[in-house]
Amino acid sequence: MGRYFKEYSEFLAEIFTGKVQKIPVNVGLSCPNRDGTLGRGGCIYCNNASFSPVGLNAWQSLEEQINAGREFFRRKYKDMRFLVYFQSYTSTHGQMDRLMDLYRRAAATEGTVGIIIGTRPDCVPDELLNVLSELNRECKVLMEYGAESAHNRTLELINRCHSWEQTVDAVKRSHEAGLKVGLHFIMGLPGEDEKMMLETVDAACALSPEVLKFHQLQVIKGTPLARMYESGNADITLFTPESYSQLCMKIISRVPAHIAIDRFVAQAPSDMVIAPKWGMKNYQFAQMLENKLKEYYKEASKDLT
Repeated sequence: MGRYFKEYSEFLAEIFTGKVQKIPVNVGLSCPNRDGTLGRGGCIYCNNASFSPVGLNAWQSLEEQINAGREFFRRKYKDMRFLVYFQSYTSTHGQMDRLMDLYRRAAATEGTVGIIIGTRPDCVPDELLNVLSELNRECKVLMEYGAESAHNRTLELINRCHSWEQTVDAVKRSHEAGLKVGLHFIMGLPGEDEKMMLETVDAACALSPEVLKFHQLQVIKGTPLARMYESGNADITLFTPESYSQLCMKIISRVPAHIAIDRFVAQAPSDMVIAPKWGMKNYQFAQMLENKLKEYYKEASKDLT
């Protein structure tokens, strides 16, 4: 869909040559919103196993996880190179010496050209960013912040325990440290209508991150949101593929050409999803969205003739 917006692959091609693949790893870190640092129980929608398929592999060493991922992907592409993706929970929540040991070990593995650090905007002290800035000279570092919404009322409702102002500050300081930034958002959070969701998109674009990442809200078993939903107390937007594709088209129209969009959808294991149940794979939604964009621009071009 590169004709309609800047794809993540285009962003990677600006930095690396050849094929590059993410390898997600789990290094047994926690989250300040779970371990009592900020709160307990986590965000109301969060069941980490629903989006972190490597969650069961935390017993493996970092190097074992990377080697397994490398062998899997190189079966198809012998010259593939890799981005080690610290995905699970908050990957900057811990003692800095331990964190930097993990990052440096990942950067030193064969075929690794970069690391992606998934974290929260309130868990990146200047001291850490300064050291990551040094590592970035040897191995590219991308910070991926779970921002979720630009509305503080929403962040409070979902028990996120950080503010939008902290996201703004984290992006600013990361860029000052020479690090590239991705921002992650969830569409359909409690109390948000389409106007608020698009306000979030606009606020995110104003920060000029290198990458944006979106997905539709899913109600996952075993979460506080699931209990709210089942009791009828969840004021959320449950998108259909049709309604969500319409929102995605509006998002695309607002994102500047220099910002890449990594994805629009997430797909938790079907046995964990309470709602909405799309019965559609991610690639099928992507194809549907591309078809809609193609038709939209075809009609728009007719209007100009």
